[in-house]
Amino acid sequence: MRIAVPFAVLAAALTLPVAAHATEASRAPFGTLKDGTPVEAVTLANSHGMRVRIISYGATLQSVEVPDRKGHAADVTLGYPDISGYLDHPNYFGASVGRYANRIRLGSFTLDGKDYQLATNNTVNALHGGVQGFDKRLWNVLEVQSGATAHVTFGYVSPDAEEGYPGTLTVTATYSLDEASNLTVEYKATTDKPTIVNLTNHALWNLAGEASGVTVDDHLLTIPAETFNPVDAGWIPTGAFEPVAGTPFDFRKATRIGARIRDARDPQIVIGRGYDHNYVVARDVSATPRLLARLEDPASGRVMTITSNQPGVQVYTGNFLDGTVSGKGPTVYRQGDGIALEPQIFPDTPNRPEFGSARLDPGQTYRNVMTFSFSVAR
Repeated sequence: MRIAVPFAVLAAALTLPVAAHATEASRAPFGTLKDGTPVEAVTLANSHGMRVRIISYGATLQSVEVPDRKGHAADVTLGYPDISGYLDHPNYFGASVGRYANRIRLGSFTLDGKDYQLATNNTVNALHGGVQGFDKRLWNVLEVQSGATAHVTFGYVSPDAEEGYPGTLTVTATYSLDEASNLTVEYKATTDKPTIVNLTNHALWNLAGEASGVTVDDHLLTIPAETFNPVDAGWIPTGAFEPVAGTPFDFRKATRIGARIRDARDPQIVIGRGYDHNYVVARDVSATPRLLARLEDPASGRVMTITSNQPGVQVYTGNFLDGTVSGKGPTVYRQGDGIALEPQIFPDTPNRPEFGSARLDPGQTYRNVMTFSFSVAR
Protein backbone atom coordinates (compact mmCIF):
# COMPACT_ATOMS: atom_id res chain seq x y z
CA MET A 1 0.00 0.00 0.00
CA ARG A 2 1.36 3.39 -0.95
CA ILE A 3 1.32 5.95 1.85
CA ALA A 4 0.89 9.62 1.06
CA VAL A 5 3.50 11.13 3.34
CA PRO A 6 4.25 14.88 3.22
CA PHE A 7 7.92 14.85 2.33
CA ALA A 8 7.67 18.06 0.31
CA VAL A 9 10.33 19.51 2.57
CA LEU A 10 12.81 19.01 -0.23
CA ALA A 11 10.94 21.65 -2.19
CA ALA A 12 10.61 23.92 0.83
CA ALA A 13 14.16 23.42 1.99
CA LEU A 14 17.29 25.25 1.06
CA THR A 15 19.09 22.66 -1.03
CA LEU A 16 22.82 22.99 -0.79
CA PRO A 17 24.21 23.32 -4.32
CA VAL A 18 26.80 20.99 -5.73
CA ALA A 19 29.88 23.10 -6.35
CA ALA A 20 33.07 22.45 -8.21
CA HIS A 21 34.98 22.37 -4.93
CA ALA A 22 36.51 19.19 -3.65
CA THR A 23 35.75 17.79 -0.25
CA GLU A 24 38.79 17.23 1.94
CA ALA A 25 39.93 14.40 4.18
CA SER A 26 42.61 14.74 6.85
CA ARG A 27 44.10 12.50 9.54
CA ALA A 28 45.13 13.27 13.12
CA PRO A 29 45.82 11.44 16.38
CA PHE A 30 42.92 10.88 18.80
CA GLY A 31 44.71 9.64 21.90
CA THR A 32 45.65 6.08 22.81
CA LEU A 33 44.08 2.95 24.21
CA LYS A 34 44.93 1.79 27.74
CA ASP A 35 47.87 -0.21 26.36
CA GLY A 36 49.27 2.77 24.47
CA THR A 37 47.98 1.77 21.01
CA PRO A 38 47.25 4.97 19.03
CA VAL A 39 43.74 5.86 17.89
CA GLU A 40 43.28 7.91 14.73
CA ALA A 41 40.70 10.50 13.74
CA VAL A 42 39.78 11.28 10.14
CA THR A 43 37.96 14.53 9.36
CA LEU A 44 35.88 15.00 6.21
CA ALA A 45 34.89 18.56 5.27
CA ASN A 46 33.06 20.25 2.40
CA SER A 47 32.86 23.88 1.29
CA HIS A 48 29.40 24.40 2.84
CA GLY A 49 30.57 24.29 6.43
CA MET A 50 29.91 20.62 7.10
CA ARG A 51 32.62 18.73 9.00
CA VAL A 52 32.53 15.08 10.03
CA ARG A 53 35.04 13.36 12.31
CA ILE A 54 35.31 9.57 12.57
CA ILE A 55 37.67 7.74 14.93
CA SER A 56 39.21 4.31 14.43
CA TYR A 57 38.03 3.05 17.81
CA GLY A 58 34.70 1.42 16.99
CA ALA A 59 34.76 3.07 13.53
CA THR A 60 32.84 5.71 15.46
CA LEU A 61 31.14 8.84 14.16
CA GLN A 62 32.55 11.24 16.74
CA SER A 63 31.16 14.57 15.49
CA VAL A 64 29.01 16.03 12.72
CA GLU A 65 29.02 19.81 12.37
CA VAL A 66 26.36 21.37 10.12
CA PRO A 67 25.12 24.97 9.75
CA ASP A 68 21.64 26.17 10.69
CA ARG A 69 19.45 28.52 8.66
CA LYS A 70 21.59 31.46 9.75
CA GLY A 71 24.81 29.74 8.80
CA HIS A 72 25.86 28.97 12.36
CA ALA A 73 27.42 25.52 12.68
CA ALA A 74 26.81 23.13 15.57
CA ASP A 75 27.78 19.56 16.35
CA VAL A 76 24.56 17.55 16.02
CA THR A 77 25.61 14.10 17.25
CA LEU A 78 26.26 12.99 20.83
CA GLY A 79 29.74 11.85 21.79
CA TYR A 80 32.87 12.49 23.82
CA PRO A 81 35.70 15.00 23.29
CA ASP A 82 38.50 12.45 23.73
CA ILE A 83 39.18 8.72 23.72
CA SER A 84 38.85 8.37 27.49
CA GLY A 85 35.10 8.96 27.31
CA TYR A 86 34.61 6.15 24.82
CA LEU A 87 36.77 3.79 26.88
CA ASP A 88 35.43 4.62 30.33
CA HIS A 89 31.77 5.34 29.58
CA PRO A 90 30.68 3.28 26.55
CA ASN A 91 27.23 4.33 25.34
CA TYR A 92 27.44 3.33 21.64
CA PHE A 93 27.54 7.04 20.71
CA GLY A 94 28.10 7.02 16.92
CA ALA A 95 29.59 3.53 17.02
CA SER A 96 29.59 0.87 14.35
CA VAL A 97 27.73 -1.95 16.08
CA GLY A 98 27.87 -5.66 15.24
CA ARG A 99 28.17 -8.47 14.51
CA TYR A 100 24.48 -8.22 15.23
CA ALA A 101 23.00 -4.82 15.96
CA ASN A 102 20.10 -4.74 18.40
CA ARG A 103 18.96 -7.69 20.50
CA ILE A 104 18.99 -11.48 20.16
CA ARG A 105 16.76 -13.33 22.62
CA LEU A 106 18.76 -15.19 25.29
CA GLY A 107 21.83 -14.65 23.13
CA SER A 108 21.16 -17.85 21.24
CA PHE A 109 20.16 -19.01 17.76
CA THR A 110 20.29 -22.09 15.56
CA LEU A 111 21.98 -22.21 12.15
CA ASP A 112 22.04 -25.33 9.95
CA GLY A 113 20.93 -27.43 12.88
CA LYS A 114 23.69 -26.22 15.21
CA ASP A 115 22.97 -24.18 18.34
CA TYR A 116 25.11 -21.14 19.06
CA GLN A 117 25.41 -19.34 22.40
CA LEU A 118 26.51 -15.72 22.23
CA ALA A 119 27.89 -13.49 24.94
CA THR A 120 24.98 -11.87 26.81
CA ASN A 121 25.29 -8.26 27.91
CA ASN A 122 21.72 -6.96 28.20
CA THR A 123 20.35 -8.95 31.13
CA VAL A 124 19.91 -12.42 29.58
CA ASN A 125 20.00 -11.18 25.98
CA ALA A 126 22.74 -10.27 23.50
CA LEU A 127 22.87 -6.62 22.46
CA HIS A 128 24.90 -4.94 19.71
CA GLY A 129 27.39 -7.77 19.28
CA GLY A 130 28.07 -8.65 22.90
CA VAL A 131 30.44 -7.66 25.67
CA GLN A 132 33.24 -6.73 23.26
CA GLY A 133 31.33 -5.90 20.10
CA PHE A 134 32.62 -3.99 17.10
CA ASP A 135 32.05 -0.71 18.97
CA LYS A 136 34.89 -1.67 21.36
CA ARG A 137 37.39 -2.84 18.73
CA LEU A 138 40.17 -0.82 17.14
CA TRP A 139 39.60 -0.78 13.38
CA ASN A 140 42.38 -0.31 10.83
CA VAL A 141 42.38 2.79 8.62
CA LEU A 142 42.53 1.27 5.12
CA GLU A 143 42.08 4.32 2.90
CA VAL A 144 41.68 8.10 3.21
CA GLN A 145 40.95 10.16 0.13
CA SER A 146 39.92 13.71 -0.80
CA GLY A 147 38.08 14.58 -3.99
CA ALA A 148 34.60 15.21 -5.32
CA THR A 149 33.54 12.90 -2.49
CA ALA A 150 35.94 12.56 0.43
CA HIS A 151 35.94 9.24 2.23
CA VAL A 152 37.65 7.03 4.77
CA THR A 153 37.46 3.23 4.92
CA PHE A 154 38.04 1.29 8.12
CA GLY A 155 38.52 -2.47 8.32
CA TYR A 156 38.17 -5.12 11.01
CA VAL A 157 38.53 -8.91 10.94
CA SER A 158 36.40 -10.70 13.52
CA PRO A 159 37.78 -14.19 14.17
CA ASP A 160 35.66 -17.34 14.26
CA ALA A 161 33.80 -17.69 17.58
CA GLU A 162 34.39 -14.08 18.68
CA GLU A 163 31.57 -13.31 21.13
CA GLY A 164 30.16 -16.72 20.11
CA TYR A 165 29.49 -15.95 16.45
CA PRO A 166 30.49 -18.53 13.81
CA GLY A 167 32.88 -17.79 10.96
CA THR A 168 35.69 -15.33 10.38
CA LEU A 169 33.98 -12.11 9.35
CA THR A 170 35.87 -9.48 7.33
CA VAL A 171 34.20 -6.10 7.68
CA THR A 172 34.67 -2.62 6.20
CA ALA A 173 33.03 0.66 7.15
CA THR A 174 33.28 3.52 4.64
CA TYR A 175 32.24 7.07 5.53
CA SER A 176 31.80 9.48 2.59
CA LEU A 177 30.93 13.18 2.42
CA ASP A 178 30.05 15.10 -0.73
CA GLU A 179 29.43 18.74 -1.66
CA ALA A 180 25.65 18.29 -1.36
CA SER A 181 26.12 17.53 2.37
CA ASN A 182 25.27 13.85 2.05
CA LEU A 183 27.03 11.70 4.64
CA THR A 184 26.99 8.07 3.48
CA VAL A 185 27.98 5.15 5.69
CA GLU A 186 28.47 1.81 3.94
CA TYR A 187 29.07 -1.43 5.79
CA LYS A 188 30.27 -4.53 3.94
CA ALA A 189 31.05 -7.99 5.29
CA THR A 190 32.16 -11.39 3.98
CA THR A 191 32.54 -14.69 5.80
CA ASP A 192 34.37 -17.99 5.46
CA LYS A 193 31.41 -20.04 6.79
CA PRO A 194 27.69 -19.50 7.36
CA THR A 195 26.96 -16.86 9.99
CA ILE A 196 24.54 -14.04 10.84
CA VAL A 197 25.18 -10.33 10.29
CA ASN A 198 23.37 -7.08 11.04
CA LEU A 199 25.56 -3.97 11.13
CA THR A 200 24.45 -0.40 11.69
CA ASN A 201 25.54 2.95 13.07
CA HIS A 202 24.33 4.01 16.51
CA ALA A 203 24.59 7.80 16.20
CA LEU A 204 22.37 9.76 18.56
CA TRP A 205 21.19 12.98 16.89
CA ASN A 206 20.15 16.34 18.26
CA LEU A 207 19.75 18.82 15.42
CA ALA A 208 19.65 21.72 17.89
CA GLY A 209 23.22 20.82 18.83
CA GLU A 210 24.55 18.20 21.21
CA ALA A 211 25.61 20.95 23.65
CA SER A 212 22.41 22.99 23.29
CA GLY A 213 20.90 21.76 26.54
CA VAL A 214 17.53 21.10 24.91
CA THR A 215 15.94 17.73 24.23
CA VAL A 216 14.71 16.39 20.89
CA ASP A 217 11.09 16.63 22.08
CA ASP A 218 10.35 19.50 19.69
CA HIS A 219 12.02 17.82 16.70
CA LEU A 220 9.60 16.74 13.99
CA LEU A 221 9.92 13.08 13.00
CA THR A 222 8.45 11.37 9.95
CA ILE A 223 8.73 7.63 9.25
CA PRO A 224 6.88 6.06 6.28
CA ALA A 225 6.04 2.84 8.16
CA GLU A 226 2.56 1.37 8.64
CA THR A 227 3.68 -1.13 11.28
CA PHE A 228 6.25 -1.55 14.05
CA ASN A 229 7.47 -4.49 16.12
CA PRO A 230 6.15 -4.45 19.71
CA VAL A 231 8.47 -5.89 22.37
CA ASP A 232 8.18 -7.84 25.60
CA ALA A 233 9.50 -6.77 29.00
CA GLY A 234 13.05 -7.71 27.90
CA TRP A 235 12.79 -5.51 24.79
CA ILE A 236 12.65 -8.57 22.51
CA PRO A 237 10.13 -8.41 19.64
CA THR A 238 7.00 -10.48 20.21
CA GLY A 239 6.87 -11.39 16.51
CA ALA A 240 3.87 -9.17 15.80
CA PHE A 241 3.62 -6.45 13.17
CA GLU A 242 1.51 -3.88 14.97
CA PRO A 243 -0.27 -1.15 12.97
CA VAL A 244 0.88 2.34 13.96
CA ALA A 245 -2.50 3.91 13.12
CA GLY A 246 -4.19 5.32 16.20
CA THR A 247 -1.14 4.79 18.43
CA PRO A 248 1.72 6.95 19.75
CA PHE A 249 3.90 5.15 17.18
CA ASP A 250 2.32 6.81 14.15
CA PHE A 251 4.88 9.10 12.53
CA ARG A 252 3.59 8.84 8.96
CA LYS A 253 3.03 12.58 9.17
CA ALA A 254 5.58 14.91 10.72
CA THR A 255 4.96 14.81 14.47
CA ARG A 256 6.71 16.24 17.52
CA ILE A 257 8.73 13.47 19.15
CA GLY A 258 7.64 14.67 22.58
CA ALA A 259 3.94 14.80 21.76
CA ARG A 260 3.23 11.21 22.88
CA ILE A 261 6.52 9.94 24.28
CA ARG A 262 5.11 9.80 27.83
CA ASP A 263 1.69 8.38 26.99
CA ALA A 264 1.34 5.82 29.80
CA ARG A 265 -1.88 4.50 28.27
CA ASP A 266 0.22 2.63 25.73
CA PRO A 267 2.05 -0.35 27.32
CA GLN A 268 4.77 -0.23 24.66
CA ILE A 269 5.70 3.31 25.67
CA VAL A 270 5.90 2.14 29.29
CA ILE A 271 8.09 -0.88 28.44
CA GLY A 272 10.43 1.16 26.24
CA ARG A 273 10.53 4.14 28.61
CA GLY A 274 9.71 6.03 25.43
CA TYR A 275 10.56 4.88 21.92
CA ASP A 276 12.93 1.93 21.55
CA HIS A 277 11.31 0.00 18.71
CA ASN A 278 11.87 -1.19 15.17
CA TYR A 279 9.75 0.44 12.48
CA VAL A 280 8.89 -1.75 9.49
CA VAL A 281 9.35 0.34 6.35
CA ALA A 282 9.59 -2.77 4.15
CA ARG A 283 9.98 -6.52 4.55
CA ASP A 284 13.23 -7.10 2.66
CA VAL A 285 16.58 -5.57 1.79
CA SER A 286 16.35 -3.57 -1.43
CA ALA A 287 18.74 -3.11 -4.33
CA THR A 288 18.34 0.67 -4.15
CA PRO A 289 18.01 3.11 -1.23
CA ARG A 290 14.60 4.06 0.10
CA LEU A 291 13.48 6.71 2.55
CA LEU A 292 13.46 5.54 6.17
CA ALA A 293 13.07 8.75 8.17
CA ARG A 294 13.11 12.53 8.17
CA LEU A 295 14.07 14.62 11.19
CA GLU A 296 13.69 18.41 11.52
CA ASP A 297 14.51 20.91 14.24
CA PRO A 298 12.14 23.81 13.56
CA ALA A 299 14.11 26.20 15.78
CA SER A 300 17.42 25.90 13.92
CA GLY A 301 15.97 24.84 10.58
CA ARG A 302 18.29 21.84 10.31
CA VAL A 303 16.80 18.89 8.45
CA MET A 304 18.16 15.35 8.14
CA THR A 305 16.74 12.66 5.88
CA ILE A 306 17.85 9.03 6.06
CA THR A 307 17.80 6.58 3.17
CA SER A 308 19.02 2.99 3.21
CA ASN A 309 18.64 -0.38 1.54
CA GLN A 310 17.55 -1.87 4.87
CA PRO A 311 13.89 -2.70 5.65
CA GLY A 312 13.72 -1.37 9.21
CA VAL A 313 14.78 1.58 11.33
CA GLN A 314 15.23 1.31 15.09
CA VAL A 315 14.04 4.44 16.87
CA TYR A 316 15.62 5.02 20.28
CA THR A 317 15.06 8.26 22.16
CA GLY A 318 17.99 8.08 24.58
CA ASN A 319 15.76 6.65 27.31
CA PHE A 320 18.67 5.39 29.41
CA LEU A 321 20.72 8.58 29.42
CA ASP A 322 20.67 9.44 33.12
CA GLY A 323 22.83 12.51 33.57
CA THR A 324 25.93 10.57 34.59
CA VAL A 325 28.05 11.55 31.56
CA SER A 326 28.71 14.80 29.75
CA GLY A 327 29.45 15.28 26.07
CA LYS A 328 31.79 17.38 23.98
CA GLY A 329 30.33 20.59 25.34
CA PRO A 330 29.70 21.42 29.01
CA THR A 331 26.36 19.60 28.89
CA VAL A 332 25.23 16.56 30.88
CA TYR A 333 23.34 14.06 28.72
CA ARG A 334 19.87 13.23 30.01
CA GLN A 335 16.91 11.23 28.78
CA GLY A 336 15.69 12.59 25.45
CA ASP A 337 18.84 14.55 24.63
CA GLY A 338 19.30 12.55 21.43
CA ILE A 339 17.51 10.18 19.08
CA ALA A 340 19.00 7.19 17.29
CA LEU A 341 17.59 6.23 13.88
CA GLU A 342 19.34 2.97 12.97
CA PRO A 343 18.82 1.34 9.54
CA GLN A 344 18.80 -2.43 10.06
CA ILE A 345 17.13 -5.76 9.61
CA PHE A 346 14.76 -6.54 12.45
CA PRO A 347 15.83 -7.40 16.01
CA ASP A 348 16.02 -11.12 16.85
CA THR A 349 15.59 -12.09 13.19
CA PRO A 350 17.72 -15.26 13.65
CA ASN A 351 14.95 -16.56 15.95
CA ARG A 352 12.04 -15.18 13.91
CA PRO A 353 11.66 -16.73 10.44
CA GLU A 354 8.70 -14.42 9.83
CA PHE A 355 11.13 -11.49 9.99
CA GLY A 356 13.24 -12.74 7.08
CA SER A 357 16.88 -13.83 7.25
CA ALA A 358 20.11 -12.52 8.78
CA ARG A 359 22.18 -15.28 7.18
CA LEU A 360 25.43 -14.63 5.31
CA ASP A 361 27.16 -17.44 3.40
CA PRO A 362 30.66 -17.69 1.92
CA GLY A 363 30.75 -16.04 -1.50
CA GLN A 364 28.11 -13.48 -0.53
CA THR A 365 28.65 -9.85 0.52
CA TYR A 366 26.55 -8.21 3.19
CA ARG A 367 25.84 -4.50 2.56
CA ASN A 368 24.10 -1.84 4.59
CA VAL A 369 24.25 1.55 2.84
CA MET A 370 22.77 4.50 4.70
CA THR A 371 22.85 8.17 3.73
CA PHE A 372 22.22 11.04 6.12
CA SER A 373 21.35 14.08 3.98
CA PHE A 374 21.44 17.51 5.60
CA SER A 375 19.61 20.61 4.43
CA VAL A 376 18.06 23.73 5.94
CA ALA A 377 14.33 24.49 6.00
CA ARG A 378 13.51 28.13 5.34
